[in-house]
Amino acid sequence: MQNPGDLELTRRGVLMGSAAAVALTTGPFTEPAHAAAKRQEPILSTVSFTVNGKPRRLELDTRTTLLDALRDHLHVTGPKKGCDHGQCGACTVLVAGRRINACLTLAVMHEGDSVTTIEGLGLPDGLHPMQAAFVKHDGYQCGYCTPGQICSAVAVLDEIKAGIPSHASTDLTTPPQATAAELRERMSGNICRCGAYSNIVDAITEVAGRQA
Repeated sequence: MQNPGDLELTRRGVLMGSAAAVALTTGPFTEPAHAAAKRQEPILSTVSFTVNGKPRRLELDTRTTLLDALRDHLHVTGPKKGCDHGQCGACTVLVAGRRINACLTLAVMHEGDSVTTIEGLGLPDGLHPMQAAFVKHDGYQCGYCTPGQICSAVAVLDEIKAGIPSHASTDLTTPPQATAAELRERMSGNICRCGAYSNIVDAITEVAGRQA
């Protein structure tokens, strides 16, 4: 039996006492002011590229994405910021003819590149065949994803023409064809929350038939 004056040690008590001792001896951690200021200072870099046929030159924070450079600095608002994580495809643009998610790449990585957005494909008085087909087949509803869908669709037909296979390609020894299965697989990175997928496939199929 313990006397009232005996010291009773428990694991919890030891840990709490140790933590208190450390706090008293070290005090709260405060980042030095000069370190915080240095960490927050943006690093600027100049990048020159062509956007929809026009040469552009920008001085940007090196962390600026291509999407933000287009929208916020050049006011090219066709590419949309949807998820900002490369999952929805609303920001799809063409760089040197290949489709990319503009939210996943830094602007400074595209020095000297040629960037094409929906505005560069066609305008209301001169629609690109893919734009006209989307209108004809009602391949859009709210329209938010449409710029990315159309840019992606144009690249998809170029990929098929170049013989690049997809996960839906059943035979890697023969050139892929613009079948519904191929188109759906290749367009799977572009999400349409309105659900106009069948109409989008119809629009791409029509353009593919003209190019065949």
